[in-house]
Amino acid sequence: MDIKQLKFLIALDETRHFGQAAARCNITQPILSMRLRNLEEELQLPLVVRGQRFEGFTAPGERILAWARSVLAAYEGLLAEAAACRGSLVGTLRLGVVPLSSFDPLPLLQELHKQHPNLKFELSSLSSEHIIEQLASNQLDLGVSFLDHLDRERFESMPLADTRMGLLYDQRYFSFGDTPLRWEQLIELPLGLLSSGMHFRQSIDHNFHSRGLQLQPLLETDAVHQLLQAVHGGLCCAVMPVNGGLDALTEHLRLQLIEDAHTLAQLGLIMRRTAPRSALAEACFTLCQANMAAG
Repeated sequence: MDIKQLKFLIALDETRHFGQAAARCNITQPILSMRLRNLEEELQLPLVVRGQRFEGFTAPGERILAWARSVLAAYEGLLAEAAACRGSLVGTLRLGVVPLSSFDPLPLLQELHKQHPNLKFELSSLSSEHIIEQLASNQLDLGVSFLDHLDRERFESMPLADTRMGLLYDQRYFSFGDTPLRWEQLIELPLGLLSSGMHFRQSIDHNFHSRGLQLQPLLETDAVHQLLQAVHGGLCCAVMPVNGGLDALTEHLRLQLIEDAHTLAQLGLIMRRTAPRSALAEACFTLCQANMAAG
């Protein structure tokens, strides 16, 4: 057994396709299949359900897959730790961020890249629940998520600035002047919102319902980019986080403040407390702490 076999197994899980997994690993499909069969023979377990195409993993395969992720994370962490001891950071920092957070990760990534040019980044947009799950299973190094239900014994966190809300609109279709908007004014507008159940949407619903206002959005979607396209096309306006950089995407977008508009829970940077915890995660967490203290 070697690390490459575990990488092949994980690639197959992430692509759910033999050919795509082989391409991701820069090998041919026959070689991928052969190496996975060798792994099955060594472990004396069937791992993959095979048909004319990939059909999934066996029950033992799912359990081995979880161990493979842990072993690979530990291996990559070992390399990163050795590099950190030499005064540099290498590898890939895996960061998960909830949709529509007020945290803009780009300045942090730019600073890390400037200090450590060999560092790479994997940025994912995930729900709060998925961020916690992937931090726990070591599929993410760091998460930016809401802190209301965080297990403080398992995860270390650093609170970030409160997430304020504003109304994003295209000035070619709407105009609101300079004064902050009231929630009562928003009821009269065509609104586009994230789907019900998403954390940011829950805060929006609370702000309307607590004022006795009945919300009837024109558009609901679970995809942020579709919401932005609808706003840019003039179909609707959208309640969005302030300081998220969304109004700078095009020259036509504007973000108008809403009075007394905050999310229900505070946003924070989250890192697992238990090993294996990568040197990349710790370095990024420390840099954020320094930036917060300086700011």
